[in-house]
Amino acid sequence: MTPEEHARSLRERLKLMAIPVPVERIAKSLRAEIRLTPLDDELSGMIFMKGTLPVIGVNALHHPNRQRFTIAHEIGHLEMHRHLIDGKVHVDKAFQVLRRDNASSTGTDALEIAANQFAAELLVPEDILVSLIGNRIIDIDDDRPIEELARKFKVSKKAMEYRVQRVANRS
Repeated sequence: MTPEEHARSLRERLKLMAIPVPVERIAKSLRAEIRLTPLDDELSGMIFMKGTLPVIGVNALHHPNRQRFTIAHEIGHLEMHRHLIDGKVHVDKAFQVLRRDNASSTGTDALEIAANQFAAELLVPEDILVSLIGNRIIDIDDDRPIEELARKFKVSKKAMEYRVQRVANRS
């Protein structure tokens, strides 16, 4: 199953068909605790197990839209890579912590690429985006339509540009 299919499956399982996608509610339904904590700027978040419960750490200093992406990214790890974080109790050098940081956004690590793809589809579901855009052509040089869509989905302008381009390339 692709990361996008995992995201669609999760939305269907939780019957989430409206936007903006409630990532905090999704985390809660997966029994994950979200902890907002001030972190170094290059670290957006992480996921680890505390006993049997997943804990998603999110940088409290980041913009709320970035925090939403981080939560979605970590939910992606929880859904697709749980075997890498299951059963761990302590955070130490021997502990596999999956982190959302600058390295995860460079597109060089397969797990991070998958979590980013999952997060993008979870926050901006292709089917909903296509239904909102319809047949109109969006000029990437005109910021207004992208900004309007970004506000509706509660994502960054950059994330929305990426999603619109992906959808346009598939057409």
